[in-house]
Amino acid sequence: MAFSVAGIIAATAASAETKASLVKFEITKGESIAHSLTGQQGDPVKGRAVAIHRKKGNCLACHAMPAPEQQFHGNIGPDLTGVASRYSSGELRLRLVDATIINEDTIMPAFYRNVGLHRVLKKFKGKTVLSAQEVEDVLAYLLTLK
Repeated sequence: MAFSVAGIIAATAASAETKASLVKFEITKGESIAHSLTGQQGDPVKGRAVAIHRKKGNCLACHAMPAPEQQFHGNIGPDLTGVASRYSSGELRLRLVDATIINEDTIMPAFYRNVGLHRVLKKFKGKTVLSAQEVEDVLAYLLTLK
């Protein structure tokens, strides 16, 4: 089940960002990406829309979160209510970009990685699930969940 959720997310929501256009980022102390991928703050309203969109972020597939208008929240991952009080912005950004950097056994999809993925449909190969700006937008939304 867990692998199929990650595959569905990767297959249905690939963004236009390809290997050639990925933004470079620096991981500090192995646990954080301190600086914005875009150099801009994200928009929490747009981030919430991406997070609850079933074909984009689809955070609801694995996480309960404060989105009462959506049904069928997952319980595989931790509840996102209060996530900003548990993690810094850099720690959350790293988890969104590629959680396997922290835990290689995680089932959380890498939303801003486009190589080393498995069973990706041909039309989505080399693309990220979210754009750099969408990562920043989702991060801005998560930071409102204190």
